[in-house]
Amino acid sequence: MRTAFIGLGVMGYPMAGYLARQGHDVTVYNRTTAKAEAWCEEYGGQSAATPAAAAKGAEIAFSCVGNDADVRAVLLGDDGVLAALSGGATIVDHTTASATVARDVAAAAGSRSVGFLDAPVSGGQAGAENGQLTVMVGGEARDFEYARPVMDCYAKAITHIGPVGAGQLAKMVNQICIAGIVQGLAEGLHFAKKAGLDPAVVIESISKGAAQSWQMENRWQTMVEDTFDFGFAVDWMRKDLAITLDEAARNGATLDLTRLVDGFYAEVQALGGERWDTSSLIARLS
Repeated sequence: MRTAFIGLGVMGYPMAGYLARQGHDVTVYNRTTAKAEAWCEEYGGQSAATPAAAAKGAEIAFSCVGNDADVRAVLLGDDGVLAALSGGATIVDHTTASATVARDVAAAAGSRSVGFLDAPVSGGQAGAENGQLTVMVGGEARDFEYARPVMDCYAKAITHIGPVGAGQLAKMVNQICIAGIVQGLAEGLHFAKKAGLDPAVVIESISKGAAQSWQMENRWQTMVEDTFDFGFAVDWMRKDLAITLDEAARNGATLDLTRLVDGFYAEVQALGGERWDTSSLIARLS
């Protein structure tokens, strides 16, 4: 397919690369031109000066940017994707953003007979680089079935959650669960060290039981070693939790633990850990 990919950050860069490797015609746009040029040199696609120029003639336009304002700018701005797409095309937004912006973009796209899917991902930088992302999708079933084979290029699991906005809401559930799991793991490892236990031996034991999690299997050792220079940054997690807490204020959900852990991440930021990965919650316990 003729595709566009807007946003070549730590997630978008490899995701767009998988599209190119699978034979799709990819035109990219990135705010930092040098990043787009580097991508083209590595994957052989084309770059464009604006999101609209990248999307011109595309059958599917993908985006993966920072926040709600970025989504509105690259998709709905004067030089945005929607200005260039023809009827029958589809936008797939992989940004973790609010359900509100997803619904706003979908309405604007629908007025031009363009499909829209909000499709935030989970799996972090490693998942993007290995083509093993989990994708949570909101939107019309026909748009989902149209785009799914292309998303398969970089995903291991793609689920149609429900109507527009449902993908973003599911991603909020994902972040709520991760926040609680990482805090529990941080406290468990901290307790083990204070109790004079060997964390490696403890993890070997409890990771075979009900306490097991991906975070435990993949992060316990680096947490004990105070190594936090990989993975999903604290700044990004706080952005996601702010979106989640704002949504909870609207729908009436009680998120006591999530609010507490968000405050703990603020403490990590104050320690200079803005770009540390989310497992750095243990740092504030030292």
